[in-house]
Amino acid sequence: MSTGSALRALSADSDPLTALRASVESVVHGKSELVLHVLTAVIARGHVLIEDVPGVGKTTLGQAVARALGCSFARVQFTADLLPSDLLGVSIYDEGEGSFRFHEGPIFAQVVLADEINRTPPRTQSSLLEAMNEGQVSIDGRVHPLPTPFFVLATQNPLEHHGTFPLPESQIDRFLMRLEVGYPDAESERQLLREAAGERPQAPVVLDPAGLLELQSKANAVTLHSDLEDFVLALVRATREHPELMLGASPRASQALVRAARARALLLGRDHVTPDDIVALIDPVLGHRLVPAWSPEPGAARGHERVRQLLSALLADVRPPT
Repeated sequence: MSTGSALRALSADSDPLTALRASVESVVHGKSELVLHVLTAVIARGHVLIEDVPGVGKTTLGQAVARALGCSFARVQFTADLLPSDLLGVSIYDEGEGSFRFHEGPIFAQVVLADEINRTPPRTQSSLLEAMNEGQVSIDGRVHPLPTPFFVLATQNPLEHHGTFPLPESQIDRFLMRLEVGYPDAESERQLLREAAGERPQAPVVLDPAGLLELQSKANAVTLHSDLEDFVLALVRATREHPELMLGASPRASQALVRAARARALLLGRDHVTPDDIVALIDPVLGHRLVPAWSPEPGAARGHERVRQLLSALLADVRPPT
């Protein structure tokens, strides 16, 4: 399907948020919840860490999100020899002008796919941390603002740890969500097989950067009632008191959960947060921020599964308001 045909298929009377989700889902088949989570993170001004095996469509997802939003895109393959300057950029002496000129690195795209982020040394990882946290990079004593909007989609393989550098807790905490792609269902994979024989489909452009910034501002105005504030506070407090958790959710985590819930509500066409918004985001937003009292292998899938079970158990004790 051509881009023009896909745009028409989205329907001229679709609202921008419905069209945005439909655009990404036209390329990322059978993953509507994943698409909703990623777009929620974008609108909430957050970043996403995807932990999954190779070949399940992480790069396709990043490209589709960038294109649907009308944003620039860059993919960086993180390796053991990647230097901070390879990511951020470098100042090069210009003989004609007799001065140094800064050449921007791929981090200056509006959507950056940081592929296999745990394969690069801590020095390069920390250079990404400033970009994610501050929206700027510091090079040769000068501060260079990054473009707005700015979104990092990082990936890592949860099963292969040889030659990797596990992300420190401080950097893990900078990601609004940790997600998994998972294998496609049979019908979605059949569609992927058929598309592989022809021209690769492109997500239709729905927004532009200015439109995304407007949505991000609107998300801040979504109503969160006091009973839902109490629910969030009770949840994070329960994680801090659980005997199987060495480190519970921080105040930053509770703020992230509220921010994501507002963005999700907006994406789903509401001007207020519901309990369902918060419940749907508990694992993506809180799961990677909790440190279990046991010592699972870094990034081990079994450790993540146990944390999910603990969060589900907490929901049985801390009931959402009705």
